[in-house]
Amino acid sequence: MASSSCATLQVTGAVGWRREGLVYKKNEVFLDSVESVNLLMSSKGSVLRCDATGKILMKCFLSGMLDLKLGLNDKIGLEKMSQLKSRPAKSGKTIELDDVTFHQCVNLTRFNSEKTVSFVPPDAVRITEGVNLPFRVLPTIKELGRTRMEVNVKVKSVFGAKMFALGVVIKIPVPKQTAKTSFQVTSGRPKYKIRKFPGQTEPTMSAEVELISTIAEKKSWTRPPIQMEFQVPMFTASGLQVRFLKVWEKSGCNTVEWARYITKAGSYEIRC
Repeated sequence: MASSSCATLQVTGAVGWRREGLVYKKNEVFLDSVESVNLLMSSKGSVLRCDATGKILMKCFLSGMLDLKLGLNDKIGLEKMSQLKSRPAKSGKTIELDDVTFHQCVNLTRFNSEKTVSFVPPDAVRITEGVNLPFRVLPTIKELGRTRMEVNVKVKSVFGAKMFALGVVIKIPVPKQTAKTSFQVTSGRPKYKIRKFPGQTEPTMSAEVELISTIAEKKSWTRPPIQMEFQVPMFTASGLQVRFLKVWEKSGCNTVEWARYITKAGSYEIRC
């Protein structure tokens, strides 16, 4: 269905996702860059695997039938733009997109030739290198005999001091034969939750775990990874940024553009 709609657009120029005659008192465009960062880290702090996936979501309140042009700080797009303008590319941080998928409204012919995202408004990107990790976790778990265990977890927020994370949850695994913990949890996983986690801080959590000594339990504990949940507004794990958003409309109406960024935890795991 999507490929059929794209073919119709390229051949006839028809726009089936936007009706004509739209009128708004205030013309506004809202851009949301939503990313998920995935991580597998060793107990010593070495990154074993990480990547960031994301979507740029758009909500438009625009009058008329107009054309939009979106500029990002991706390496290929900036290099192509500099070639078309016959001048060197501007210095600054760029990122390489490993994979990208567009909504049917994007003009694919123009993107393939100019690497420009041009569209009539009515979604995903992925990178595996240069991922900005919002948190680093250093766990230390000591098994003291068969009935006691000490847990120390240091969590460092590496984003800016003026930023903060919301709904931070750290899930720390414990053995099945857990009898009591300092969290007053008798089974499953203790949770360490911080509603508002400031940037450039490094809190430490300590806990004592009491275990039930059983004869049947002879297998060593496999130590599942620590898991994290979080949201960091105005932070991009990929480094992707919107450089510009241009709106062309025959009436020449004024348009207000808004851009927001947020990074969420995907599969964010730290071995312990």
